[in-house]
Amino acid sequence: MIKIKTIKGALKRTRRISNGFLKYKKANLQHILTKKSKKRKRHLRIKSIVSRSNLSTLKSHLPYK
Repeated sequence: MIKIKTIKGALKRTRRISNGFLKYKKANLQHILTKKSKKRKRHLRIKSIVSRSNLSTLKSHLPYK
């Protein structure tokens, strides 16, 4: 049987948590931070969980994880 290739970009950006969901770090917190408010930057620091609508697509990119 042919192995399914893992999408490496998805593998590097997500981690599986105990209940089977995937967590990821939010975007827009790397540069140009002076114009962003403190509240916005604080909320961007929090890790987030992939929504259910995107979960099946992302799990197909990560077949062996």
